[in-house]
Amino acid sequence: MLTLGILPQLEEMMDKHGIGPAMKEALIRCTHFHTFPSPGLLIGVFMTDYALELLKAEPGETLYGVSESHKCAPDALQVLAHCTIGNNRLRVIPIGRFAITLNRKSWDAETKGVRVYVDLEKLKKYQTLYAWFTNDPSFDHHGDGVMTLLEEIIASGREILSSEEVIVLTEKKKKWISVTCTKCGETIPDYLAAGDLCTSCAGTHYYRKA
Repeated sequence: MLTLGILPQLEEMMDKHGIGPAMKEALIRCTHFHTFPSPGLLIGVFMTDYALELLKAEPGETLYGVSESHKCAPDALQVLAHCTIGNNRLRVIPIGRFAITLNRKSWDAETKGVRVYVDLEKLKKYQTLYAWFTNDPSFDHHGDGVMTLLEEIIASGREILSSEEVIVLTEKKKKWISVTCTKCGETIPDYLAAGDLCTSCAGTHYYRKA
């Protein structure tokens, strides 16, 4: 099981493969935020760093991000690009592709952005990484294969990534008024109401009363 306890080994891998101080610090920061060094997170760090460079983003610049997977990559976007769910600058669209997009703030309906993704053809150079990424039954999730996987990720860095310029459809901030659900009595934005009910009382539950 991957834990923060393997960070010293991970740092040794970074030194072995010539990871620079800034990238090393980014990988460690994101690992602490994520609470363990998952393979997807490490790839997500390289992806986000690459996208920031392609966008020529300035430190502290307001950026908007999209992750096409809910697994791991969103955390790298949150730590390195400061795109979070809470500040409404991160969208997670669970398409299932391991890719991210970054763009600058825009008042237009569309804006230019950069998309970075894992390139399956480039992965073929790394046997263990390819097996893990394609969910091949040959990958050993519990033995030495995991450490080999992490080392291949560190060794490959951006080498397994491709990028493209894209046009991003922006989301306008919704104007809303507060309405009260006639069943539970709690207030919600009007655009989230289902008639005179909140969506929970209308049937979309994620919990039940204890």
